[in-house]
Amino acid sequence: MRILIDARFTRTDQHDGISRYGASLIEAVAKRADVAMLVSDERQLALLPAVPHVLVSSPLSPAELFIAARVNRLAPDVVFCPMQTMGTWGRRYPLILTLHDLIYYVHPQPPGFLPAPVRLLWRLYHMAYWPQRLLLDRADVVATVSHTTEALMAGKRLTRRPVRIVGNAPQPGRAPRASDGGAERMLVYMGSFMPYKNVETAIAGMRDLPEYELHLLSRISLARRAELEALAPAGARLVFHNGVSEAEYEGLLLRATALVSLSRSEGYGLPLVEAMSLGTPVIASDIPIFREVGGTGTALVDPDSPAEFAAAVRALEAPGAWETASRAALARAGEFSWDRSAEALLAAAEDARAEFASRGRRRPGWLGRLGRGAGDR
Repeated sequence: MRILIDARFTRTDQHDGISRYGASLIEAVAKRADVAMLVSDERQLALLPAVPHVLVSSPLSPAELFIAARVNRLAPDVVFCPMQTMGTWGRRYPLILTLHDLIYYVHPQPPGFLPAPVRLLWRLYHMAYWPQRLLLDRADVVATVSHTTEALMAGKRLTRRPVRIVGNAPQPGRAPRASDGGAERMLVYMGSFMPYKNVETAIAGMRDLPEYELHLLSRISLARRAELEALAPAGARLVFHNGVSEAEYEGLLLRATALVSLSRSEGYGLPLVEAMSLGTPVIASDIPIFREVGGTGTALVDPDSPAEFAAAVRALEAPGAWETASRAALARAGEFSWDRSAEALLAAAEDARAEFASRGRRRPGWLGRLGRGAGDR
């Protein structure tokens, strides 16, 4: 099967969640099928696997309305986009679009990196569900990353198309820590500082954990940092890294007592799986997606209770408790892999081809080596 994957959401410096999701799927699917990818900036290639690529316009440009005309000339068997916004006007190929979560219907603040006009459209878009239905119904199959989001989509009747789970997974090849090696009195948070991430509860809980450091790893504006520092209880030890490399992130996880994520909403919670795959215990908010992803490898707490969060950290100090939690985390992480996700995507691709054929759409033959504009690495 010849699959074209939209990699235009890949970052040019360091992966975020969507960027890693797409890049990891490309690498895993390329072991099983004939894969090519769309990019909009050649700097993205540094974070992508070495498969054929085509340079096209940005997914945020007005040209996105007509991207299907370019893709038609490449004539893939199936196109997969890790987002739901890919242009489809005039398409002549089976298409899988992805919806990761419904967070922004409850927490409508858009990501700060988006241009101002896009942020405005983002807010307008999330004021009602019908625009999402229009986007998703342009696909032949809709992918999502969790059963939690699948259930929310069904509850809101967001699409008439088949929905398939193509989940996230930890990065392969990482050596986990020894479960009897102990840990430093250090807690790690990886994620943005948007309000729904609820970092404030973890900071408040540090009042009862004066021996511990809370390491906040992601990039943060000076204004947001000052806001969080002002909330810190007396004696709380906060360490703002303002961004870390992959190696630094892994090194901190391998030393930490636990990864902390007290978010009120998530589409998946990839940091949980990343930490568990290294044998690092996780303390997370008791919300449906973390129950699904964390399973028995995660301690779940009330996201509104700093005291409950602190108590979960203290519970790991009991004799043998941390070692037991480390082994449980590692066992849970073993249930996720990009190979399984790749197989799920290939099955979804077959479904998309069948759905496309059932509606009698035309698709031209495969065009050579991806046609003009292709490149190989």
